Amino acid sequence: MKVLVTGATGFVGRRLVPALRDAGHDVTALVRDAGRYDAPDGVRVVEGDLLHPGSFDAALDVDAAYYLVHSMRAGANFEARDRAAARNFAAAASEAGVERVIYLGGLGEDRDRLSEHLRSRREVERLLGDGDYALTTLRAAILIGRGSASFEMIRQLSSRLPVMVTPRWVDTECQPIYVGDAIDYLVGVLSVPETAGETYEIGGPDVLTYREILLRVGEARGRRPIVLPVPVLSTRLSSLWIGLVTDVPSAVARPLIEGLRNPVVVRDHRIEALVDVDRTPFDEAVERALGSGDDSPSETDGADAAERVGP
Repeated sequence: MKVLVTGATGFVGRRLVPALRDAGHDVTALVRDAGRYDAPDGVRVVEGDLLHPGSFDAALDVDAAYYLVHSMRAGANFEARDRAAARNFAAAASEAGVERVIYLGGLGEDRDRLSEHLRSRREVERLLGDGDYALTTLRAAILIGRGSASFEMIRQLSSRLPVMVTPRWVDTECQPIYVGDAIDYLVGVLSVPETAGETYEIGGPDVLTYREILLRVGEARGRRPIVLPVPVLSTRLSSLWIGLVTDVPSAVARPLIEGLRNPVVVRDHRIEALVDVDRTPFDEAVERALGSGDDSPSETDGADAAERVGP
């Protein structure tokens, strides 16, 4: 099958492109700067920008497309940019006759006062649903893997600080998934026709609070931190603090922190009967992300990728 991957330079896209190629598909990678993208052998590269209609039309001579484009930074216009990119893509893909689109969105119930970025993910999902193709949506929480901004934040916090003062919603439940398992689901739905037009939730086998995630990552690093949740630590203060003690910029940390208040747990398990994935336990996923078992690119994904699609 001829398949397009948008956001090919991001945390998920860099892993998905070779996985699709290895599954026998004819893959096109859409990137904004072809000179900065080291394409896997056999992958066609097309340069374009979803914010500029007409610039990416040459990439749409495909049967199916993956939409992995999101802003990961705080700012006044990120929602407008996400909205414009989704509308441009939906219109162009419909005009080109693309048959299927697969979108990686975020877990979370609409009634839970979703964070701004998760609301934007859900709006993108609705806008993509307006296209003249069959949309398959996979919703996930934190993706565990080397190069993930959210995992990098957790790793550095748990290893650098013996005592952490955190927002009170650090006890919110989350169902993280190993990035390799998420890739298996993304590739798998393409070969299951009945997944076309459906929305599914994906997650790993473990449901944990963010406190437990911090503690277990710390233990894997040889240090068990003390986590002290307090009711007065604002999102802004938390992001500034994280910007000081980790390599994650405050502009990226803020949307990550804002999402902690939203429970992100799989409630719909239908996908497990359709796509067979041997889901990786959390502790094993962390070991792979910290060690040599995860040999995917180590760069933190750019602003066009959905590396953390949940909270």
